[in-house]
Amino acid sequence: MNTPRSEKIHRLNYLAGELNAAYHQAALKFGMADSALNVLYALVDGGGSCTLADIYHSYDISKQTVNSAIRRLEKDGIIVLTPYRGKTKLVSLTEEGQRYVSNTVSKLYAAEASLLETWTEEEIRMHIALTEKYLSDFRARLETL
Repeated sequence: MNTPRSEKIHRLNYLAGELNAAYHQAALKFGMADSALNVLYALVDGGGSCTLADIYHSYDISKQTVNSAIRRLEKDGIIVLTPYRGKTKLVSLTEEGQRYVSNTVSKLYAAEASLLETWTEEEIRMHIALTEKYLSDFRARLETL
């Protein structure tokens, strides 16, 4: 099927793939796996710590992949896991981890922040609103499949 709408769907999917590829390129530049980048990004976004459940829900990667990345980062002395509430675990950057992310993932985060500084508040609000609407509507339609 090749309609004007299918061209737009193609373009949306292409851009989503390109965005994922850009994050993959950042991971390669920093010499880390994509899953490690995701974990460390969540920690930077969380101010240096967040729950393991937050990491699971933030990225479309399996718990097994997240756990493998966590084990590797923990072994490398970058993060530490501690009990938090009940069965919940808190993932935190160590001092070494803070130094490590300041030279890697924090630079990526800062690049994104500086990019958004070039947008107006209305552009940012509109981008977020349209992305949320697309996701919500798409999920609703998936329910009918």
